[in-house]
Amino acid sequence: MKRHVVITCLGAMTAFLATAMLLTAGRADDSSPIFGVKIPEGYRQWELIAPSHEAGFNELRGILGNDVSIKAYREGTLPFPDGAILAKLAWKREPSSEFSGAFVPGHSTTVQIMVKDSKKYASTGGWGFGRFIDGRAVDQAQHETCFACHQANVKDHDFVFTRFAP
Repeated sequence: MKRHVVITCLGAMTAFLATAMLLTAGRADDSSPIFGVKIPEGYRQWELIAPSHEAGFNELRGILGNDVSIKAYREGTLPFPDGAILAKLAWKREPSSEFSGAFVPGHSTTVQIMVKDSKKYASTGGWGFGRFIDGRAVDQAQHETCFACHQANVKDHDFVFTRFAP
């Protein structure tokens, strides 16, 4: 009887752990709602397209691009070709302790990703969007605002705000 109870408990624990691992591995927090965009591997080694500043955010921001987007920027290609990916990294702006009046990156606030796939994202100008905090996608409501803002402000630049820094 004791042996049967132990085997039953071990079986239940194994099933529980297996289920937990499957749920964790397939969690939606590693991809954006609506678009399914994920943070690309190696994005921190991509080339800088430009710094960015938005009033009122007290952040330092940099926009990076994969090889496809960098080539499009250099050649002035619009619309961007499929496969172009842009990554915006943002950090809280902290005063430098070494140089008065200068600022350094503090803690990371967001990573935002745009992926060009004209067929998959046809209803949003060919772009899929992702916003991530600590590697986890933010809620659907925030993703619902992405394309509307890009469409209202930069429709004539293939829905991309960032210009290549000289």
